Amino acid sequence: MMSQQMTLDSLIPAKQRIVTVAEMQALERAADASGHSYAAMMELAGRAVAEAILERYGRVSCLVLAGPGNNGGDGLVCARHLHEAGATVRVYLWKRATDPERDYEGHFARLQALGVPAAHADTDPSFETLRTWLDCSVVVDALLGTGANRPIQGQLADLLDEVQRARTLRQPPFRVVAVDCVSGMNCDTGALDPHSLPADLTVTFACAKVGHYLFPAAQAGGELLVADIGIDPALVQSVRTFALDEATIRAWLPARPANSHKGAFGKVMLVVGSEAYPGAAYLASAAAGRAGAGLVTVASIRAVCSLTAAKLPEPTYILLPEAMGPNGAVIAADAAHTVHEAVKGYRALVVGCGLSNTPATRQFMANLLDSSLPAAVFDADGLNCLASHESWWGRLPSRTVLTPHPAEMARLCGLSVEQVLADRWALARQKAAEWGCTVLLKGPYTVIAEPSGWLAVLPVATSALATAGSGDVLAGVIGGLLAQGLDAFTASCVGAWLHGMAGLACAASIGEAGVVASDLLPHLPRLQNHLRHNNER
Repeated sequence: MMSQQMTLDSLIPAKQRIVTVAEMQALERAADASGHSYAAMMELAGRAVAEAILERYGRVSCLVLAGPGNNGGDGLVCARHLHEAGATVRVYLWKRATDPERDYEGHFARLQALGVPAAHADTDPSFETLRTWLDCSVVVDALLGTGANRPIQGQLADLLDEVQRARTLRQPPFRVVAVDCVSGMNCDTGALDPHSLPADLTVTFACAKVGHYLFPAAQAGGELLVADIGIDPALVQSVRTFALDEATIRAWLPARPANSHKGAFGKVMLVVGSEAYPGAAYLASAAAGRAGAGLVTVASIRAVCSLTAAKLPEPTYILLPEAMGPNGAVIAADAAHTVHEAVKGYRALVVGCGLSNTPATRQFMANLLDSSLPAAVFDADGLNCLASHESWWGRLPSRTVLTPHPAEMARLCGLSVEQVLADRWALARQKAAEWGCTVLLKGPYTVIAEPSGWLAVLPVATSALATAGSGDVLAGVIGGLLAQGLDAFTASCVGAWLHGMAGLACAASIGEAGVVASDLLPHLPRLQNHLRHNNER
């Protein structure tokens, strides 16, 4: 297996990295200092936006809204390239100087020389010209850039509201393309001004910004395209936050050589279920098999094993001692010894799905925890039982994955849910380092952090996954990938991707409302086959 550090450094290209505003500004300064000027970067940025528009929409009529800073300059460059490509272009300026002394790189003067029509908001107080020019196919939002973080007020608020009204009235509505970010978006926090103009496409430069992946801004940017503006990729090497994409997942997917047997793909044991929650055992163990594990074993009480075996004949089953909880039978505290003996020779262990959080299961967890266990996934009540013990992280196996949703993360950290949600990325990264394990913090745009500081973002948000049992499927998938030899972080990233794509596939085929967790299962092998097929082409 490749070193995880080598894999990440070599496989994650600059365009997948995600930066803060300060990091982006530092990259631009470093590029300028190395000889790649701000002017050169602006030229490449504006051209990239124009090329994206031409590729998606053709030589259509465009209105470029240009603001006072570099973002407006990018818009003017975009307007020039669109005009030279044969598109019909007009430029509407807000707070932008046009006199020669302050016309950066002469971008506005070049447009005038080409005969591109232009108007200024200051000489159009009733927006009559703006309304006339909004009879177009594409509006380019180049008003405010990534550094803007103040509330939108006054003339700009009125201007954006006018554009949004016109868009609502148009049938079909014109497309909106945002330059670097939607105006009014905070690129560090994901906050979104109420006057912001939602985009169909955002073309950002060099790297995506943190705010592109944080709500509410994440739902306002439309398709996100990261364009190259000539910054040396070596300058981005220190950035350890990145977005998952198909190419990366394809490279990490476990190999499936033809001359194999079930032992080649590992064994995973799932200690899951209780009399009150038997379905969790079925979903997790079925997912582990669908993820490609060679052998799946369910270790649980008789009621769970009987029900699961009736629906899922492929796993083997181990009966564990049981105790009575408030809602029926649960795994007994002394079952830990049986698990310790039986799990020898297994590559992976999944603990917690449907376990129930009772005195017996909490004591079972205390008896089970041991660093000698194989790679382990702790989910659901497995996490809740962990949280009841002091310094639990000191007894985790070396390749552990924790898969909490925000409420479970709050219990593990001793925080409120609101505190967890306030900065999920920083908290996941901090706790992965503190606990020495991989932390997969679930939710729209799930984040996966590992102890050395890398953090991956899954660019998936769909209500199709907001259904009971969805997390059990995810835990089983990660367990199945660990059984095949992936390290904890890679297995978590691949598992989250397959789970997220399965959710999107269900949303497309069934609809977001009404998807149930078992609907995800048949998509798991199909998605892997798709990735492998594309890898062979």
